[in-house]
Amino acid sequence: MRRICVFAGSKHGVRAAYADAARTLGVLLARRRIGIVYGGGQVGLMGVLADAALQAGGEVIGIIPGALATEELAHPALSELRVVASMHERKALMTELGDGFLALPGGFGTFEELFETITWAQLGLHAKPFGLVNTEGYFDPLLRMVGHAVAEGFIHARHRDIILCDREPAKLLDALLAYRPPPPRPQPRIREDET
Repeated sequence: MRRICVFAGSKHGVRAAYADAARTLGVLLARRRIGIVYGGGQVGLMGVLADAALQAGGEVIGIIPGALATEELAHPALSELRVVASMHERKALMTELGDGFLALPGGFGTFEELFETITWAQLGLHAKPFGLVNTEGYFDPLLRMVGHAVAEGFIHARHRDIILCDREPAKLLDALLAYRPPPPRPQPRIREDET
């Protein structure tokens, strides 16, 4: 795995453990020579992650929409900063450059990115692994919601199982590296007279 795309909050959150996990993940990826692709910010957990990886000698590529690429938001010292036109372009490029995905705690933007990535895996648009760094049980309510959606018949259990999760970044990274996607579902055959 050459690079991992990391989704993370633009705030630090109320617990020091969130920043500690971001810092640990950044150093861990740098030491394993796995580059980071992320949202390009210097704020919140995004900034903590990027700073830790850079200080440990890692590669960090930021992808940021032009509207957010201000001096206050864009990280000034990345290995590479790519400025794109829109959030849609940002997510597409992050997905293209990353060989897998991890999510640290975050807000609406993090949730939106992680659910879109999972949806793309569900639809067979990629077979890249996805994991949640579940610091302090942050993602427990989200996992309960997904479990509820499975129980109510809105998500297939095999799609729930593509979400890897661990409180320890090192254990989660090991699981991500060992991940093998489930076989794709057979596509229904379309008869020529139906086209």
